[in-house]
This record gives sequence, structure tokens and C-alpha cells, in this order.
Amino acid sequence: MSESPQNPPRRCLGQGDFSATNLLLLALLTVLAFLVMGYHPGLEDDAFYLAAIKRNLNPALFPHDAEFFRLQFQATVFDKLIARSVRLSHVPLAWAILLWQFAAIFFLLHGCWRISRRCFSQPHPQWAAVATVAVLLTLPVSGVGITLADQYLHPRTLATAAILAAIVAVLDRRLWLAGVLLAAAFAVHAIMASFGISFCAFLLWNQRASLPRRPSTAPLAAALLPLGWIFEPASDAWRQAASTRSFYFLARWEWYEWLGVFAPLVLLFVGRRFLPRKQQHGSALLTVTNSLIYYGIFQTAVGLLIMLPPSLERLRPFEPMRYLHLLYLLFFLIAGGLLGRYILDRKIYRWLVLFIPLSAGMFYAQRQMFPASAHLELPGTVPQNPWLQAFAWIRQNTPVDSLFALDPHYVTLPGEDYHGFRALAERSVLADYEKDGGMAARVPRLAPRWLKEVTAQAGWQNFQPADFQRLKQEFGVTWVVLPRPDAHLAAHDQAGQGMTCPYWNAQLQVCRLY
Repeated sequence: MSESPQNPPRRCLGQGDFSATNLLLLALLTVLAFLVMGYHPGLEDDAFYLAAIKRNLNPALFPHDAEFFRLQFQATVFDKLIARSVRLSHVPLAWAILLWQFAAIFFLLHGCWRISRRCFSQPHPQWAAVATVAVLLTLPVSGVGITLADQYLHPRTLATAAILAAIVAVLDRRLWLAGVLLAAAFAVHAIMASFGISFCAFLLWNQRASLPRRPSTAPLAAALLPLGWIFEPASDAWRQAASTRSFYFLARWEWYEWLGVFAPLVLLFVGRRFLPRKQQHGSALLTVTNSLIYYGIFQTAVGLLIMLPPSLERLRPFEPMRYLHLLYLLFFLIAGGLLGRYILDRKIYRWLVLFIPLSAGMFYAQRQMFPASAHLELPGTVPQNPWLQAFAWIRQNTPVDSLFALDPHYVTLPGEDYHGFRALAERSVLADYEKDGGMAARVPRLAPRWLKEVTAQAGWQNFQPADFQRLKQEFGVTWVVLPRPDAHLAAHDQAGQGMTCPYWNAQLQVCRLY
């Protein structure tokens, strides 16, 4: 049976998508990306994700503060999916998380490669596109506080992999598969999936020559998605929580962050006139590029409409400017492919001159961001970070129903490197200012509790024994984590301070209140 003239590419372009040789090369790029970006479970947002997974596996954990992640996680299957895989496989959680991280990076790069195969006809631009993305995975996305991928298992990475596969399905005219993949992405990370749906809508719109009945509905569908939420009213406590997220307020953005918003669009707009238009692959590249321009312009307008008016402040936690994540990813995919086609070609020394310094620079940036921690915090290794050492002791030596208190700004203290207490110590803790503030901004009902607990811990560095007893009386705090004191202050219990400190290291001590 002959191919339809409107649908020639589907089978021939799909050949090799899953060949052993190509999968092996993608696996090697996955290892390279992993080594460059590093691995830090429990870091930043993983304070919530890893804690939620652990509570799914052990419901006795976090009896005092589970609502700081439980309420938002009702909208995702991510934590349930990972916990279910651990139960079925019987693989220890730490190793299962590591394997999931490898799988997430692999499928993200696999999606990039499949898109590149539809945009470029020769192997060297295809692989240059994927290699560019691989070494830039920890590149910050301008103004929105995220990177292309995270140094820990994040649902955003899994959702992005599904979105990229959906883009391939749209290019191949397999719309039913695209719908399934976007639905899967939505179940994992609804906000990122909404951007994927928006881009796929514009991609369909740009394919109107072969799908003439689609274009009138695509822009409308994309317009409705970012606004399809039901919101709770704002409060003063919520506004204080929201103020901890500077990227919610566009007026606070620096000029270079705005440059990062508009520069990719300008480059895409200028560069598209030099793209080939007649060949099959050139047509796909032009379609993706045009779709990316329209998507970027539209989502920028939506983001400004939502983020600027004070009357729409409750929409800000849905972070409409994070559409830049997909824009950046596809921009560097296209840029890498064009570099491979016109500059790198088949000259190995050119590849080395580009990718060795680029990889080294990204590696160096990661080491500067987390200088007190190992670059790869792998299962079974002894942590070199004093904070992680203290968290490990707490996890192994304190009751599951303990309630801790520590400096509400602890994640930003020197040497802590943004690791989350809940995820790594596996114990309940009073709200912190940075990460729990972000969660309270998303879930308004948490804001009053967050404000009360953070206010009660204000001035932590000057706390006296009476202040710790106040926390015990008001909230039920049973343990505290403190800086290691000078020698003349070490004997808290003997001095009648109301606490005993069974653990200390070079930087910290862990004390039980009585």
C-alpha cells in the first residue's frame, strides 16, 4: 500500500527511533549529562517530593506537618507512582530514585533526539542538537527560578519527556498518541503539561496545510488552558508567603532576565528566514520554529496579563512565565542542530572544542553552587556535608513522631547547600521561610500556619533557653538543631538549660528538649 502524499514521513522517520545503536549513544549522553549536572537528592523542591514519596511508603512519617506537601500533591500521581515502583520492585528507595533520575534524563534526551531527526536530515546535526541539550540541562531559565532539568528526580523532567514525545507524535500526525502523552504529562505535572498542550496546539495550527480543519480551534484551546483554575482568596498571610518568591513579581526582574525572555524569540524570528523550506526535514524545522515563535509571543502576553495586575495576584503561584522552560529547551535543540549542520559538521576537533569547554563550564558552575556537598550524592556514600551528617543521625536516632525546630532560613546558611530537612532527616519540622513559604503561596490555607510558625522562630540566632521552651509549649517541639557552641557553652544539661545534646559535629549539634 502506498503512502499518502500528505503523510509520507511517519514510518520512515520512525525507523531507528528505538534502534540499539541509537539507544546506546543516548545512554552515553545520559551518563555525560548526569556527570555534568550532578546528583543531589533532597535538594530544593525535593524537600517536598522526596518527603511525599517516603510518606507514601511509611504513613507514620511526618505526623505534624505532612500538609505542607500533602495538599498540593493531591493533584499529581508523581509520588504515588514512584512509591508504587518501589513496592513492586523491592529496590531500596535511594537506588530506585537514582534509577528514575537516569530514566527521566534518558527519555528527555530521547525526545529531543526524535524531534531533531524530524528537523534535520543528517546524523551530525541531530546528535549535535541532543548533545547541546545534554550539557546545558542545569542552565537556569531566565527569571523563573528553574533549570532545564534538576539535579534530583523532579516531576517536571518526567512531564517534559512526555511533552517532547507528544511533539513528535504531532509532527507524525499521530494525534491520539499525542493526546495520551499530554494527559500523562498532566497527571504528573499539570502546570508544565499546560504549556506542552499550548505548544502542540500551535504546532497543529502551523500544520494547517495538511490539517485544514484544525487551525481555528488551536489558538482558542491554548488561550483557555493557562486560565482554567479555581482559586482560593488571598490573605495578608498569603501575601507574605508570596513575597518570598521574587519571580512572582515581574517588576523585580533584572534587565538581563527580560533579555532572557525576548532574546530567544528575536533570534528565532531572525533565523527562520535562513531555514530550508523545500525539503521534508527543512519543512519540519520551519514548522517547529514558527510554532515556537507563536507559542512564545502568546505565552509572554498571557504571562504579562496574569502577573502584572494586582487584582490577579492569586494567579501568580501558577507561574505562567515558566512557559520559558519549553521555549529554552526547544531553542537550544534547534540552535545545537544548526551548529552541527553549518559549523561542527563531521569535524571531530570542532565537536571537542565546543563541548569540552561547555561541559567543563557547566560542571564548574554546579560545584560553585553546592561547594560543601559531593557532586554526586550517591546511595551508600557517607555525606561530607555537616548538615547532611546531622540529618542522617536524626533519621537513625530520634523517634518518628518527633517535632524539630531549626533556623527558618537554614537552607541558605553557609554549608547547607539547599538540602531539605524533611526529605533527608525524615522528621517533622516547624515551617521554614524559603521552601515552605513557596508552598504556602501555592496553597493559601497553609499561609496562616506558615506565618505563625515562621514568626515564632524570628530571631533564631539570638534564642535563649526560654525561647526553645516557648516553642515546646506552643507547638510541641521536642528537638532542635543548633550551631555547635563554644566550649564554655557546651554543657547545656549540666547548666540547667532544659535540653541535652547527644549529637554534634564540626558545625552543628542536635538537642532534645525536656
